[in-house]
Amino acid sequence: MQQIQAYQNILEERIQKLTLPESPKNLYDPLRYFLTLGGKRTRPSLTMLACSLFGQPGIKAVNAAMAVELFHNFTLIHDDIMDDAPLRRGQQTVHEKWNKDIAILSGDVLFVEAYALLAQHEPAVLAPLLAVFSRTAREVCEGQQMDMDFESLSTVTIDAYIEMIRLKTSVLLGAALEMGAIVAGVDSRDDIQNIYDFGVNIGLAFQMHDDILDVYADPKKFGKQVGGDILSNKKTFMLLKAYELADEETKKALDQQLLEGNEEDKVQKVTAIFDQLGIKEVAEAQKELFYQNALEKMNRINVPEENKKELLGLAKYLMSRDH
Repeated sequence: MQQIQAYQNILEERIQKLTLPESPKNLYDPLRYFLTLGGKRTRPSLTMLACSLFGQPGIKAVNAAMAVELFHNFTLIHDDIMDDAPLRRGQQTVHEKWNKDIAILSGDVLFVEAYALLAQHEPAVLAPLLAVFSRTAREVCEGQQMDMDFESLSTVTIDAYIEMIRLKTSVLLGAALEMGAIVAGVDSRDDIQNIYDFGVNIGLAFQMHDDILDVYADPKKFGKQVGGDILSNKKTFMLLKAYELADEETKKALDQQLLEGNEEDKVQKVTAIFDQLGIKEVAEAQKELFYQNALEKMNRINVPEENKKELLGLAKYLMSRDH
């Protein structure tokens, strides 16, 4: 995966050299701080990889890639506010280090900067890039709203949960790839649809893997508290599937743990119910279904097989990571 690492290095260098005004300090200092917290830069790397997939140098798509990364960071700053999260990548969140009003405004500036970077592309590709980017930004907001709505709903269907993670997480991966294809000059609607669908299905599998890790990861490798979703009563695929498969007695036991369970044994007892119902295996099967769908979409793309190796390698890594 040398090409991916090379693109990640290029993106990291571009982010570090991003020119932001000095004043007002309370608007721009939070952005300098947040953008130096690191991150894998996976999404913008996808944009550059898609460009090279279709035979063009990945660097040609660097401005679109940077727009994807700035937009992603904008969503993280705002998500942290909505979740009242104290930490991001082990460091204070922007709203904790400054305040919520500053965090909102700083995030908004990142969104504007993303559009400014897109506008640097040549006119021939600018209109389709803006269309994809704007559509995706709206969908991510829809997904976030669905996620917040779920907190107050007594029942959520698995189909609704999958639609929520598709919008909140997966469409950005699909769009990142689609934008790389647009910059590369792809005119086949089938190829563009297939690379988008590849990204969306990888995103769905990625989130399913994340849900599994939250319960079953090795605490030494995970980097955050195992069972965090259980402690916060988050309606994940695993919890929803447990309610779907459980008999009345087991449902009552789940209800009791979610409503009354104390932190010391809540994760252990809910995980035991998951084990009893075979929830991990069901979630693994659902993850594999999304992953195979992604591979099928990639298989349909009309480029040399050699061109696909980097993206397929990245997809395989995302499905097997342990943290």
